[in-house]
Amino acid sequence: MRTLFINGMIADGTGDKPYKGSVLIEDDRILEVGPEVNAEADKVIDAQGCLVCPGLIDAHSHNDFFYDREDAEKFYKPFIEQGITTQITGNCSFSPFGMDENTPYRDKIGGGLFDAHHPGSFRQFKERAKGNLYVNMAPLVGNGSVRAGMTGYDATPYTPEQIEEEMSHVREAMDEGALGGSFGFMYEPNRYSKRDELIAFAKTIAEYDGIVTIHPRACSIVSADYPLLTKKSHLEMGLDEAVEIMKESGCRLEYSHLIFTGARSWKLLDKMLNTFYKARKEGYDIAYDNYAFHYGASVITVVFPEWYAALSKKEREKPLNRLKLSLTILMYRKVLGIDWEDLVVAYISDEYKKYEGKTVLQLAEEEGVKPIDMYLKLVELSNQSGSIYLGKYYNDEIVKRLMEDDLSVFMTDAWVEEKGLQNIAAFQTFPQFFLLAKRYGMPLERIVRKMTGATADRYRLEDRGYLRPGYKADITVLAPDKLKVDERVPDFKPEGIEYVFVNGKQVMEKGVYLGGKAGELILRKGFNDSRK
Repeated sequence: MRTLFINGMIADGTGDKPYKGSVLIEDDRILEVGPEVNAEADKVIDAQGCLVCPGLIDAHSHNDFFYDREDAEKFYKPFIEQGITTQITGNCSFSPFGMDENTPYRDKIGGGLFDAHHPGSFRQFKERAKGNLYVNMAPLVGNGSVRAGMTGYDATPYTPEQIEEEMSHVREAMDEGALGGSFGFMYEPNRYSKRDELIAFAKTIAEYDGIVTIHPRACSIVSADYPLLTKKSHLEMGLDEAVEIMKESGCRLEYSHLIFTGARSWKLLDKMLNTFYKARKEGYDIAYDNYAFHYGASVITVVFPEWYAALSKKEREKPLNRLKLSLTILMYRKVLGIDWEDLVVAYISDEYKKYEGKTVLQLAEEEGVKPIDMYLKLVELSNQSGSIYLGKYYNDEIVKRLMEDDLSVFMTDAWVEEKGLQNIAAFQTFPQFFLLAKRYGMPLERIVRKMTGATADRYRLEDRGYLRPGYKADITVLAPDKLKVDERVPDFKPEGIEYVFVNGKQVMEKGVYLGGKAGELILRKGFNDSRK
């Protein structure tokens, strides 16, 4: 099957200025790209007024937890409708593989965020994924999932023998072609891993020249993961820890979702970027990824102190403990620069859908109670497991600076929720980046590069990210002048994404999703599986 794209502006992923030309693909490969392509084709697509780009690559995803569900398609459709054809999965220490398939801790594999329907080895993951993917997946093995598969949420430090057993699971994944590994220091059980275990993991990944992604311990000026009084902000300390692991292990490092949670953190932008560039100047391979919106998904207990959660119901009701709680939460809010209007309810329970989409402040006013009491009610009604969207990750200036910075690539870090208010990032992130580029006066070809060639280079994805003869036929065609998002409607289907091809198979036409399991697993560059 040959398809010829004509009359479009070719943005080939290199960052070079687009030119009017054509792209010819046959089956799953690109045959020819240039100003003039004279060839016969089974299908001709007139891309007049559109950019013809490599398929867009989401640098940070968790969609490897949904591929084996009966209703899997609904979890991938919104990403394809953004123009995304490839996702880097297994981030934040979570992967649905890296453990024994008979682990007694199956419910712990996803850290309470995700459910691994078929946990097991990486080889088993590959076998199940074959022919069952809607987008391409480039998988990382999660340190937290490997640990959870062995000992659940047990906080006991690992012995050398346990670390070696843990590394056997990591080596199996890397031997089978995983791109690298990930840490998630905010989450159970990865938060319990001690330095020797972390270095062993990173060194094992480095042995294969794989990449390590790190969700730091802190994304704000203060956090619960470091002592309150420190010489540096907790945000800086989180990056310092990541840099230390990189230097000691020799791994390539991607710092996951560089955010500045709370207005008090915004002033740290230059310090954080300087740390990245200092490490780069010293010869280390480090970069980061970032969001397009000012807020992101979080848990309702984000400002709920652990000491209060551990109290009995009777102890919680004591006036002294309530006063202490109020003062603690007030301190968190003031130090972070976050207030009740920055906490938007995403999901409490099926019985309380009326709360979804409203801020804690709005609900407090509606029910005639203090915001702190409304917040505690929501925590209790959700059994401490509710979800929210937390504001003030960024401001406009930070988003602009990160988009312009040479070290950034773009990502969604989102998934389709089964219940409650959807995360806008799962539906509108990449079109939003294009619209922001127009607002900030950034060349579209630079934005395309960050979504394609730069991300492919960063993760060493073979034959992806560029419009080049011989490369995989992942193609996204978008109409810049027709792009539209709607921040008022999180699950709004963006407009302006016209055609999407995954491995040469058409999955969108004239803005209409067609469907089809066209995705493939992308394994580590140079990996050779003799069983093929």
